[in-house]
Amino acid sequence: MKILSFSIVFFVFQIVNAQKFEVSGQITHNGSPMPLINVYVANTGTGTATDMEGNFTLSIEEGIKKITIQAVGFKTIILEIKPQDFAGKSLEIKLTEDLLGINEVVVSATRNRIDRKDAPVIVNVLGAKLFHATQSITVAESLNFQPGVRVETNCQNCGFTQVRLNGLDGSYSQILVNSRAVFSALNGVYGLEQIPTSILDRVEVVRSGGSALFGSNAIAGTINIITKEPVLNNWEIASNFGLINGKIPEYSLNFNATVVSDNLSSGVTVYGMSRNREAFDANKDGFTELVELTNNSIGANAFLKPNKNSKISLDLTTIKEYRRGGDKLELAPHLTDITEELDHNTFIGGITYDLFSDDYFNKFSIYLSGQNTARESYYGGLGGGRTAQDTLTAINAYGNTKDFAALAGMQFTRTFKSEDVLTLGGEYNISNTKDEIAGYNRLIDQKVNSYGAYAQYEWKAFSKFTALLGGRLDHVVVGGFYQVGDITSDSQVKQTVISPRLTLMYAITENLKFRSGYARGFRAPQAFSEDLHISSVGGEPSFVILSETLTPEFSNAYTASLNFSKDFKKVQTSFLLEGFFTELKNPFATVSTGASLPNGSVLEEVRNGNGAFVTGTNFEIGISPSSNLVFQFGGTLQKSEYDEPQLLYETTNTEESDVLIKEFVRNPKVYGYFNTNIKLGQNTTLDLTGTYTGTMIVPRVVSESGFLDLVDTPNFFDGNIRLSQHVDLFKDFHMTFIGGVQNVFNSYQDDFDSGPKRDSDFIYGPAKPRTLFIGIKIGNL
Repeated sequence: MKILSFSIVFFVFQIVNAQKFEVSGQITHNGSPMPLINVYVANTGTGTATDMEGNFTLSIEEGIKKITIQAVGFKTIILEIKPQDFAGKSLEIKLTEDLLGINEVVVSATRNRIDRKDAPVIVNVLGAKLFHATQSITVAESLNFQPGVRVETNCQNCGFTQVRLNGLDGSYSQILVNSRAVFSALNGVYGLEQIPTSILDRVEVVRSGGSALFGSNAIAGTINIITKEPVLNNWEIASNFGLINGKIPEYSLNFNATVVSDNLSSGVTVYGMSRNREAFDANKDGFTELVELTNNSIGANAFLKPNKNSKISLDLTTIKEYRRGGDKLELAPHLTDITEELDHNTFIGGITYDLFSDDYFNKFSIYLSGQNTARESYYGGLGGGRTAQDTLTAINAYGNTKDFAALAGMQFTRTFKSEDVLTLGGEYNISNTKDEIAGYNRLIDQKVNSYGAYAQYEWKAFSKFTALLGGRLDHVVVGGFYQVGDITSDSQVKQTVISPRLTLMYAITENLKFRSGYARGFRAPQAFSEDLHISSVGGEPSFVILSETLTPEFSNAYTASLNFSKDFKKVQTSFLLEGFFTELKNPFATVSTGASLPNGSVLEEVRNGNGAFVTGTNFEIGISPSSNLVFQFGGTLQKSEYDEPQLLYETTNTEESDVLIKEFVRNPKVYGYFNTNIKLGQNTTLDLTGTYTGTMIVPRVVSESGFLDLVDTPNFFDGNIRLSQHVDLFKDFHMTFIGGVQNVFNSYQDDFDSGPKRDSDFIYGPAKPRTLFIGIKIGNL
């Protein structure tokens, strides 16, 4: 009987102990209900999202619990409550705008969703507000507006752009699409100008080494391009018209629409853009400085939740782009002096299956992503001559490129009640590129297979300290054949490399955080984006080939930063000071060997240098006294040098001398940006933005034989002004009128090379001269 009585008492105790209480509430902002806001209980698997009226209900066990409320664009709220005290009552929660983006949720820091301010590495986020403020049509136009990042144009004939992170050129950065590494070397040549901002949710940038997470090429960092996801039922159509230099028209039409089911178990977003731009000739020599451009893009993002424990996500984007530069654009390419003409058809897509445990502490993902590009090209022309040989060479300068990349992988994430996170994963990546121009006997036939496995542990030793320890094992197999004229090179590489990564974060105070990190990276010998670009020098095409003796490049990257953020009553502030040092061993360097081919074409060769380093400081300051004013500015002070003078030009005759240089070319020691958003009224907004680029050294061809001149460029300040007026016509129909000027002070290069013998790579400074623009946008938001 005593045993029975004890059992009954124990059973009743367990029931009481496990008793749950219903906690409900409504989340609002400025009196309006906020739908689809994440609400969850910390250190448990209990969570939900608000309905279309901003209401939520949670079933919580008794005891002191921390309820977390997260929403994009708003400050994270943590409420410490006893659920038994709120049974039968309703919580009224009011959101505050996160005007400086401190509480944004990011995925690029740890490969898992994490609050930006709690991430152990610094992550910069570019979103819709910045895209609109800068009137950015493509990704390339928006990336400059953060410290340590600079986008440059490298060719007058085709508009080739590349992004530099912390002083390293584009091939040192890993560009991701929806967190997947399917942005190939070919995409890197023109891809940043092909992806429209209208299809994007945001762009996340992590500076410095990330090889332990995303692969071998993330030495300088990662740029994660994230397309729009279905969140709310909405639609929008926007049209923009610009006049470059007050004369040359450029216009675009964008649309997007989202449908989400009532029970939030499925949704789809469709989006697209059509863009046209006429060519621009800055110095009136009959040759372009900005190419003629047509771009049509369309895509979709969709999700389906078969049950509460699983989710299927699908993203698809197709891009068709035509660009042409040079002279006599109305003629067939082979009848001109110089033409670079590219016709791209690109498809990018991916599918992900996520599976969660009942308590949401375990997550398993399997994914497949791919990219395929078919390109027709023309690099050539008569070069200012009209001989039979000139004509024969010109008519055979047409080329074809096929590029395919695919990534398959899986990832397991375990979150412990201590808030520690274990991440394990494996990936297989394939990239095949075949680029052929029969007339020049030019061929790049390259296959890269990479097998990777990674592990990472996020250890929260105590409330103020977080350590992120990770490593990635990569086995890379490169099979490449490279030919220009009668010169050939063969690359057969099998390399297994371990890339460790360690980052630490310590909260000195609640508002001041210290971060430091180390990451190792490597690059296997292969053709990168710059090597696939063909420029025109002295009327002849310039080709890049890999040296037969090229060996892998390794790096060691170190960072340290202080990040302060605090609200002084209603004034939001943020300050970042970051130091970086990246050491390069056997760095890849491109050396011009002059006109060494029988047909006169210029040959450049990629060789190993003796060593190099980049070091510097990034800073960023943000102040917002109220929702009516947001001011941010940042910049970079940096130094980029080779350990020993690096050969830049190798002479082929006794009349000239080799050209060597200690500093990296095309790398300013100082650059920065500012971004100011001012609400002049309830529906009127003024945006003032701009970038500063300091002086740098740029190579210039002054004879047909090669680089003989190193030019110190002037500095540039590229300022923009944009005014928008929002009009609420009906409850679900709104209109916004837009107008402004890009590059207000017309800060633009004024010493372009001229004529058919020009060096098309001698281009620097802002991408466009002064440009007037107007626009209109209609939708239900």
